[in-house]
Amino acid sequence: MTVDREPNRALAAVMAEAGVSNKGLARRVQDVARRRGAHVGTTHVAVQRWLDGSGIQPQTATFLAQALSEKLGRRVNLADLGLPEPAVQASTQGASYAPLLPEALTVMEGLTRLRSGEGEGDELLLPEGEVNSAVLSWLVSRPDGLAAPRCLSRRVTMRDVAALRTAARMFMHLDFTFGGGHGHRPLRHYFREDVLPLLNADYSDKVGRVLFAATAEMSQLLAWTAYDTGNHALADRYLIATLRLTQVVDDRMMGARILSNMSHQANYLGQAPRAVRLARASVEGGKGRSTPRAMALFSAHEARALSTAGDLRGATRAMHEAEGHLDRAGTGDEDPGWLAYMDEAELAGEFCHCFRDLGRGREAVRFAERAVELTDPKYARTLGFCRIVLAQSLLLNGDLEAAALTAGSAVDGGDALQSSRFQRYVTDFQRAVARHEGNRAVREFNARVRRAMTEADGE
Repeated sequence: MTVDREPNRALAAVMAEAGVSNKGLARRVQDVARRRGAHVGTTHVAVQRWLDGSGIQPQTATFLAQALSEKLGRRVNLADLGLPEPAVQASTQGASYAPLLPEALTVMEGLTRLRSGEGEGDELLLPEGEVNSAVLSWLVSRPDGLAAPRCLSRRVTMRDVAALRTAARMFMHLDFTFGGGHGHRPLRHYFREDVLPLLNADYSDKVGRVLFAATAEMSQLLAWTAYDTGNHALADRYLIATLRLTQVVDDRMMGARILSNMSHQANYLGQAPRAVRLARASVEGGKGRSTPRAMALFSAHEARALSTAGDLRGATRAMHEAEGHLDRAGTGDEDPGWLAYMDEAELAGEFCHCFRDLGRGREAVRFAERAVELTDPKYARTLGFCRIVLAQSLLLNGDLEAAALTAGSAVDGGDALQSSRFQRYVTDFQRAVARHEGNRAVREFNARVRRAMTEADGE
């Protein structure tokens, strides 16, 4: 049975007024998404489907309205385009640092019911004041302690926690290898249906402490996979909600990690001052309560933020501190499992980003080459990032052909990645070499990108 759809005449009228074709509008929607740190696969075919009356993802609809607003020079809202305004999700309102644990768990449960593309408003991140309030609350907080059990019919054991940690490792491996787009939806379902109910069950103090620590670990992975798919509003809310979870059992090292993740996201979106503040809160909040390996991670993220801000002196200091912390790290026995990836290769990858952003091509190439050499292939996304940064660094040094060849190898190796961040790295490099489109190596690189995109669309 076929379903008759009414053509979207409102959208057609606005497109006609703007004088844009299906292909032209698709390109503008992609440009808006890219500027906002997201990736959408909008093509002229998708635009035609919208004109024919098919639905559209809320996030893409926001980009569509902005694209037409920019073209017309006036505000165009979703109603003008014959599209419904996205429903306000009560579960995400006030999703900052909840004062009470039950409220925090309610917020978290509500977030897991948002599908990919939902939870995206006009702003990509929570307001500055809301974030600053959450950070201050965490820094001065006292642990909640474990509340009395609500469900006496189920007793949580260490075996349950071990299963949760095993699942977290599995989802983390999926994320590193194929990008956040492969695992976010099943992880969200698992967290809501299998993890959150454990927090309301019966457990001993010993089990409760490791249970909340493992829950926070998986919750931050939910945030990270949302971030990697380009849903920054949802990721930001997951991060704040996870920060609140770390207060329950005073897990300061995980809390500091959440702040460093928030810094990473703000830095990616070009909000350097915010990224610097969050990174410094991470370093200060983790001091005395984190392993040297964790402190190396936090300092490296501070260096990344300071590099984006153009602070050579501050970034150099933070890089030296990160190196010193990693030199003091032991065999890893004292570290939590989620820190296993933080090694010399990871640090070299962070540093090559720093020197690239500081415009220091020679150092950037040296660290990028080291990162590519040392990175385990199982971290496919990280390896793809490092190869693109190596290409950008070679370009800084004026070696166009080597840069294009290196970027091409990153595309070939990362064509299975469902990661909007990786895709943005590729498009950023494309823009950097656009004025050299007549060069043979650049033409071959662009052809490899087109092939990868065609293969991805055909999957």
